[in-house]
Amino acid sequence: MVLKKKLKAPEKALVRRYLIWCYKTTKESLDRIDRKFTQAAVDRYVLVRLQGVKSPTALREDYDKLVEDFRGYIANKEKEGFQQKFMDGKKNAHFNPKYFYLHNRLSAIEAAIRHFLGSRELVRIDLLYEQEMTRRILESREH
Repeated sequence: MVLKKKLKAPEKALVRRYLIWCYKTTKESLDRIDRKFTQAAVDRYVLVRLQGVKSPTALREDYDKLVEDFRGYIANKEKEGFQQKFMDGKKNAHFNPKYFYLHNRLSAIEAAIRHFLGSRELVRIDLLYEQEMTRRILESREH
């Protein structure tokens, strides 16, 4: 166990920036996998709502094709998520080593933040991360 030593202001600033970078890069990698599952849950809800719409006869064929394409998109997203998260691509299998590593790395980084900077700083860093991810989404010009 690394003992907590009193850091001078310049050291603390460098440690904070490094830990923010570690947190951001690791959480992004983990989120790329985990968000496939949360997005798929939302997508399935949206799909049910789309399927419940009574489309006019003139639109039915094209509309139904778009809904079916969306269903395929959801299935593909879930398949990718299972392959990235689990060894054999099935929910009850062992974690994929990369996913297991990322999950444990993030836990260790969070522990390091608490150790060197305190629990409040972990909350602040997580909030900064969420704000940055939301900003990226809102500023995105794609889609």
